[in-house]
Amino acid sequence: MSFPHGRSLAVSVSVMLEGWTDGAAPGVGPMGNVLRAGTLDLQARSWAEYGVNAGAYRLLDVLAKADVSAVFYISGILAERHPDLVRTIASAGHPVAAHGWGQEIIPATQTADEERHDLHRCIAALESANGRRPAGWLSPRCTPSARTTDLLAEHGFLWHADYFDHDLPRPVRTASGPITAVPFTMEVNDMPLSVRYGNEPEVYTRTLARILEGWPDLTPVRPACLDVTVHAHVYGRPFGAIEFARSLALLAAHEAHVWTTNHDVLGRMFA
Repeated sequence: MSFPHGRSLAVSVSVMLEGWTDGAAPGVGPMGNVLRAGTLDLQARSWAEYGVNAGAYRLLDVLAKADVSAVFYISGILAERHPDLVRTIASAGHPVAAHGWGQEIIPATQTADEERHDLHRCIAALESANGRRPAGWLSPRCTPSARTTDLLAEHGFLWHADYFDHDLPRPVRTASGPITAVPFTMEVNDMPLSVRYGNEPEVYTRTLARILEGWPDLTPVRPACLDVTVHAHVYGRPFGAIEFARSLALLAAHEAHVWTTNHDVLGRMFA
């Protein structure tokens, strides 16, 4: 397998635009202290809503300045409630992919009927807002059920990014036909680096720089995929958007062996 112009590292840029249903909130937030069981964490919920109110727009500005196209993974409930934002994202040339209905709803914990129901309404919300059905999918928490891939193929999805077990895209056979498994990496991702592990923002860019600078030393060089991922409610804030912009500049500076792309391009290329 080879990438355009003989480049050996395909770096996909992704933005997560995540929402929670009424009565739910992120399981992690900047305050960190655990609340009494059954208490709705309104601080974490408000923190997450920054993504649709400001963060997504700032990241769109960063992407436009860098002339980079990113997949925006969008929760169905946000597409239903903020269709104008979805249309703005699509009009800017960024593919829109499905990211479940709400982020607290994990496919692996659902019954077959529940998963099918939420998949249907996620597709409908994104199609209504964007004018087209999503071609790609990433589960909330990147945690599918054993039936998710089959359901996606059955509903016409071209690619599925809940895969962490390979360097390269590959076809997966289902009863409804093939679907492309697009690998997803977590090394350059604001959620684990900044939220879970509490690193300063510079670690995001330093981690990417270390990979790009050391890549030619991995001889023989084997083609692989890498992800640069931000969440609109995390690195859509100024402290993170600065690092995101610096990371996109790093990709351009290493174009001798880096192909800057996104999951939608990879998923369609290897479908």
